[in-house]
Amino acid sequence: MNRPPRIGIIGVGGIAGLHREGYLAAGADVVALADVHAPTLAARAGAWGVTRTYPDYHDMLATEDLDAVSICAPTAVHHPATLAAAAAGVHVLCEKPIALDLEQADDMIATCRRAGVVLMVNHQLRSHAAGDLARRMLAAGDLGTLTHVRLRQAHDWAGAREVKPSFATRALAGGGTLLDNGCHLMDLARYLGGDVAEVFARVAHRKFDVEVEDTGHVSLAFESGAIGTVEVAWTATGWEEGWWLYGSEGTFEYTNRTGVPVVRHAHRTSPGTTWGDTDVSEHRFAGASAHARHVLAFLAGVRGEREVACTGEDGREAVRLVLASYASAESGRPVSARQEFDPL
Repeated sequence: MNRPPRIGIIGVGGIAGLHREGYLAAGADVVALADVHAPTLAARAGAWGVTRTYPDYHDMLATEDLDAVSICAPTAVHHPATLAAAAAGVHVLCEKPIALDLEQADDMIATCRRAGVVLMVNHQLRSHAAGDLARRMLAAGDLGTLTHVRLRQAHDWAGAREVKPSFATRALAGGGTLLDNGCHLMDLARYLGGDVAEVFARVAHRKFDVEVEDTGHVSLAFESGAIGTVEVAWTATGWEEGWWLYGSEGTFEYTNRTGVPVVRHAHRTSPGTTWGDTDVSEHRFAGASAHARHVLAFLAGVRGEREVACTGEDGREAVRLVLASYASAESGRPVSARQEFDPL
């Protein structure tokens, strides 16, 4: 391909801007936008200088000569939009969660495979500089044997008093914060800790009058014998995203609350360390955001330069673990993560 990749974006809400950032960093051209909400579509098109806009993504796919699309619309749109893109021979970067249920996810995966197009899920924490470093340090044995993983993503919708309708109902969103935020963390749990054997979850409605949960915790038991926790909330003032990995030879600590992205690696390399006084190495990051890095990885996967960073199967597994967690919360008991469960 001699020309820059031609990109369409389906759904132009807040997350779409982060996808566009990545495409610009990759030298791709965002040439067309589709959204059912005319005022938002017009505002985005004007701000981004995109002249080709469509209220129906089917028309965009039929009219434009696209190489790939980002699907940034509500979760209920992911399945039909992916199938339409695959039918048009267009590669797909789909926002998380991949779908409302496992049957839809399976259909998306199979359809894209038959069409010969890439399906990648936007679990961008795999491309986050700290997530990538954690993966490499674990592989190198810098932490020793992994013993415990703590994963957290929590916010309060920037102080909003209501949750947007696209997140507030089961029909559109499929679940609450455990699916919205938790699917990212379930994917990161697998990426860093390997397969999960069992989950035990609690969810709560603490702030918002919505159909779905706004607070949740999940205890994980990994196949390796390590244990972990996933903490999610729409009820936490401010915004925190962080992960803490504990191993037999070191600890990896990351949180965005420090302002500047910093990883703290505690270890005992020097003689004479004490209970509270260990060696500490810090890692600081610059450059593109996690979303931009993930888009760069997507286009590299489309070109065959690397393996797909987060496959449809990976996205399906994240949803499966969330559905298992909902089943646990409903029963009040641990459940095997090897099972498949119906949607919330």
